[in-house]
Amino acid sequence: MDLRDWLEGRPMVTRPASGRQFMPIEEYEYDGAYVVKAELPGIDPDKDVEITLHHRMLTIKAERSEEHQDKERSEFRYGTFTRSIEVPAAAAEEEITASYAKGVLTVKVPLIGEQPATRHIEIKRED
Repeated sequence: MDLRDWLEGRPMVTRPASGRQFMPIEEYEYDGAYVVKAELPGIDPDKDVEITLHHRMLTIKAERSEEHQDKERSEFRYGTFTRSIEVPAAAAEEEITASYAKGVLTVKVPLIGEQPATRHIEIKRED
């Protein structure tokens, strides 16, 4: 596989717009699944995280609320964090699972069959 094949075969990941909260992620394929891990420490996954899938776009939205305490300094980030990732075409959308442990959200997207390769379309000349 050359660099072009690798780049063209990678799903699209949207980056947050300037000024928005950043959610660090890792993505990779492992054991027949596309895996996305999001670093979300201090989040309650039962009430602060929403995961949706729409037209192959997996969106992770989380909110961290600030505790109201007198603080001299805080470098923690609060507010809404959102990331959207295009899942592979071979995704088994009905079998996606998510888990949360030690501040990391893991979303597993099982893959069925192989991902379609890039296909070149022949141009027919009409004179």
